[in-house]
Amino acid sequence: MDYKFINMEYLDSVSGGDPSIIDEIVVMFKDQSVEIYNEMKAHLAKQNYTALGLLAHKAKSSVAIMGMDDLAQMLKTFELQAREGKEPQLYEHYLERFKSETDAAIVELNDLASNRLTGI
Repeated sequence: MDYKFINMEYLDSVSGGDPSIIDEIVVMFKDQSVEIYNEMKAHLAKQNYTALGLLAHKAKSSVAIMGMDDLAQMLKTFELQAREGKEPQLYEHYLERFKSETDAAIVELNDLASNRLTGI
């Protein structure tokens, strides 16, 4: 599989190529991504933009670790806009992009973990 979203070299360096560690990273990233997305949706519905900005900051760190630099940059923009309540019409798009790209990254992470378990 061609990894478009994750940085395989970084994950290998962090995990030492250990499949069990990669599997733990997959589980943590998946759980955190789902949790952040759900919390963001709730804050957006309540127009709690300050909390939304704080979550965008948290999400930015999480995706940056996976090597998802473009998404991290978008989340930085989102964070700054939300903290100031600027351009709220864009927030739903930001959330959907976050969901779409983290879902794609999880597919890639699962593939990487599976390949490491089978020795590929």
